[in-house]
Amino acid sequence: MRAKTPNSGTFLVFSAAICWGLSGGIAGLLIEEGWGPFLISFYRAAIGLIAFSSWLILAPAKSGLHKKKLWLWSLLAGLGVAGNFSFYFLSISESGVSIAATLMYCAPIFVYLLSFLLKLEKPTLLKFIGIGFVVVGVTLLTEVYKADGSNMNVLGILFGLLAGASLALFIFSFKYATRHGSPQSILSISFLVVLITLFVPSQPSSIIAALVSEQLPLLILLGVLGGGTSFILYLFGLRKTAPAIASVVALAEPISASLFGVVVLGEQLAIAQLTGIVIILVTVTLLSVASSRR
Repeated sequence: MRAKTPNSGTFLVFSAAICWGLSGGIAGLLIEEGWGPFLISFYRAAIGLIAFSSWLILAPAKSGLHKKKLWLWSLLAGLGVAGNFSFYFLSISESGVSIAATLMYCAPIFVYLLSFLLKLEKPTLLKFIGIGFVVVGVTLLTEVYKADGSNMNVLGILFGLLAGASLALFIFSFKYATRHGSPQSILSISFLVVLITLFVPSQPSSIIAALVSEQLPLLILLGVLGGGTSFILYLFGLRKTAPAIASVVALAEPISASLFGVVVLGEQLAIAQLTGIVIILVTVTLLSVASSRR
């Protein structure tokens, strides 16, 4: 009997990562057109909610919607998504797509730290060395070592790291929520939480204005790629792909986002910053692969 190949699952994970990367670039275009990060996040979540609720209606089995723990973990996951979307786009508005996407990719580091604090994972020398390398990479990427602070945007750095921390909260909460129900029910609740959380910051008048704006197609495209399609592709891909392989393939997100920022948005990065990006991506990927193989 021929062994199963991971090709189809790998392709799905890769496609999801590309969708996420492109969504960051599209957000950069929308920000240049004057649309706020909260509004962009709101539309991304709204279209995602349509996709996940449709999925839930088509596949309602084992939803777990009657379980309180599902709602609790999904609520926390929703707060994580709201923070991730908002802080990521805020970071893009301050520092650009390349830096924001790379800083957000530090999310696994925050997962490690949270697991250490909750005593869910044992700290090891290798993990602390890896975290140290990520700190070095962030230092080079953000140029905090420059005495005059030139080219360093503190808010952009802070928002990027908060996007990563928020993503860690989502990953952590989603993992525990899946013990009580289906992914589609968890994501439906989570993205509903995002809409409720971001409704006021997005400003209702701006939400309505966007519906008749020239940028509406871009907002829809952002939502389709970054809010609905990417999550579904990723979840189905994980079913056929080893976590270690998925961790490596996920590199496509920050790389594609950075390329979009440089090629389309005209962002410029110094050699030291490019070195920082490589250090962060390689270290986080190696740590993720090592963790998934336990």
